[in-house]
Amino acid sequence: MNIKNTLKTIGPGILFAGAAIGGSHLIQSTRAGANYGMDLLWAILLINILKYPFFEFAQRFTAATGLSIIDGYRKLGKTVVWIFFILNIFTSVITGAAVSLVTAGLLANLLGLQYSLSYLTGVVLVITLVLLAIGKYSALDTLMKIMVSVLAVTTIISVFVALGSDASLGLKESTKPELWNATGIAFLLALMGWMPAPIEISVWPSLWALERTKQTKYKPKFKEALFDFHLGYITTTVMALFFLSLGAFVMFGSGEIFSNSGIVFSGQLVSLYTKTIGSWSKILISSIVFITMFSTTLTVFDAYPRALTGSLKKLFENIPIKSQILNISFGIVMAILGTLIVVLYTSGLKTLLDFATIISFLVAPVFAIINYRVVTANFMPKEYRPKLWLKILSWCGIIFLILFSFLFIVTKIL
Repeated sequence: MNIKNTLKTIGPGILFAGAAIGGSHLIQSTRAGANYGMDLLWAILLINILKYPFFEFAQRFTAATGLSIIDGYRKLGKTVVWIFFILNIFTSVITGAAVSLVTAGLLANLLGLQYSLSYLTGVVLVITLVLLAIGKYSALDTLMKIMVSVLAVTTIISVFVALGSDASLGLKESTKPELWNATGIAFLLALMGWMPAPIEISVWPSLWALERTKQTKYKPKFKEALFDFHLGYITTTVMALFFLSLGAFVMFGSGEIFSNSGIVFSGQLVSLYTKTIGSWSKILISSIVFITMFSTTLTVFDAYPRALTGSLKKLFENIPIKSQILNISFGIVMAILGTLIVVLYTSGLKTLLDFATIISFLVAPVFAIINYRVVTANFMPKEYRPKLWLKILSWCGIIFLILFSFLFIVTKIL
């Protein structure tokens, strides 16, 4: 591969990493380490391997055809696009409210602000929308490359610092809670369900890849596009392991009871670092957790409007409104409704988010099958269809996700 052209291609994979390294990594992976030490390393690796084909398929289709994966959905029929559109209308508002609320809480923790979370959430959303509206894709691309790079470097440094601290001794001394009971299985399902991300967001890198082509005026070769995807996917997997290690080395064996609230838990994480590693680490860790969630907020408010616009255009092909106007409109609606949810239903936000999580759990096998059908259909160029080993891995992933969803339903019923 040509290095210059590869650099022109890199971007969508990094944006995917920024989107994925949010609640599933900062909160779930770290809590896994805090509660079970390194015991759940297998779970993180397994789910990243089994979900890999379905994220790769979306990028594969775009790299091979120059079309978004939503175009592939449309070729399968409008019903598929309707399912995707309706799901995204719901999850965009709930997810947008949740990530912006957590980001606002972390901003308050980082800067020592005393304003209400509702007010700070509004501030975070205004900043997010202004950055995206003014800078468009190019600003998002640049910001995310900087933020993900800083996040990766500071997290790696923190893990090695924690490894050398007295806190890591807890790995040998503490009693671990039971994993294979109702509580443990529920946590395992939550950890794996959104790791590295819900499958329906596999659409996002596909849309970003098209924007990257417009920005650079360079259409990447197939291998270059997949290199960008693999760079982002491997980054998300490695970062999940580092956050697991942070929880294991610093929080495991501390004797503290960890909150289910993302904001409170993040505060506990920062507090424990200050106690075990030193007061100097407070700014470092506070910055890491804030960057983690702010990067997720940026990508959520860029990608959901793009996905909604793209699917709306496929459902109603004669819409005269420009895509950019629709993107901005969807983003504003997400921000307004998200702020209202935070103001009126902050106490019930966890319930709404849990409901959104359940929907993502249940549709995961559906979108896995849809993505598989797109890249194996007759309209997919034959030379770019997945090889046998990737098909076998995807079959294993689909079976696992179906069983996974069934187990999730059983735990909810019982």
